[in-house]
Amino acid sequence: MNYKELGRTGVRIPEIGLGMWLYHGGVEVLRKGLEAGALFIDTAELYKNEDVAGQAIKGMRERVFVATKTHHWKYNDVLQCADASLRQLGIDTIDLYQVHWANAAVPIAETMGAMEHLVQQGKVRFIGVSNFTVKEFKQAQSALSKCRIAANQVRYSLVDRTIERDLLPFCQQNQVTVIAYSPLATSFQKLLAADPSNTLEKVARMTNRTKAQVALNWCVAKAGVVAIPKTESLQHVIENCNASGWRLTEEQMALLDQGIRFLRRGKLEVAFRTFLRRTLQKIGRG
Repeated sequence: MNYKELGRTGVRIPEIGLGMWLYHGGVEVLRKGLEAGALFIDTAELYKNEDVAGQAIKGMRERVFVATKTHHWKYNDVLQCADASLRQLGIDTIDLYQVHWANAAVPIAETMGAMEHLVQQGKVRFIGVSNFTVKEFKQAQSALSKCRIAANQVRYSLVDRTIERDLLPFCQQNQVTVIAYSPLATSFQKLLAADPSNTLEKVARMTNRTKAQVALNWCVAKAGVVAIPKTESLQHVIENCNASGWRLTEEQMALLDQGIRFLRRGKLEVAFRTFLRRTLQKIGRG
């Protein structure tokens, strides 16, 4: 398993972790993934499975990098949310605590003030965000007085490459780790449907790897990017872990870039979607 530095923290984490969005697979699969080297687990209060993550890391807490998220934004609510997550996880400190998404209805300074306070209390080691645009990220960082935001967790895969337009370059230039969720698309069938020329199969044969391993390796081959695929299969969790420890060649990367149909939203569409989200949040519907 290859490791990458988390932001500018000096701490190195596995480039393939265990995502838990919509995860209902129980402890066994997570434990198998941890034992296979994916010693980075990502959950969230909103997922309602932090307790499962806590059970999976029992007896090996010191080896596992634990990330979770808050879907609260007001100062006291963030603090209470963190305490609840610590209890559910059965740990004393959250390694990476992330704001699940930006909320235009609450001043970002209030939210980040709570996040920084948690670091000062020793309940959180590093601060992260999720689904933040470049502008929202800059505002969040400006609201912090001592801490740096270590990571931004966003959707990224062979078929959804919107972040390549500005967010990925920004994070790379500023040494902010990109944590890619849904790195195999929201379903692997969607990824296969975007491959009319069967490029994944061709590259899989070249590398003696599986299609999923090729897709994951394409993702983590990018500087500063780690991935957190979710699976409820013992076989697939081992397969995912073996997507690390090797690299596609530049020629193989180019074949995938040319052969896979992908989405990369334009600036206007991204701006409109962000405006709509923020408007709904302000009127209490987001």
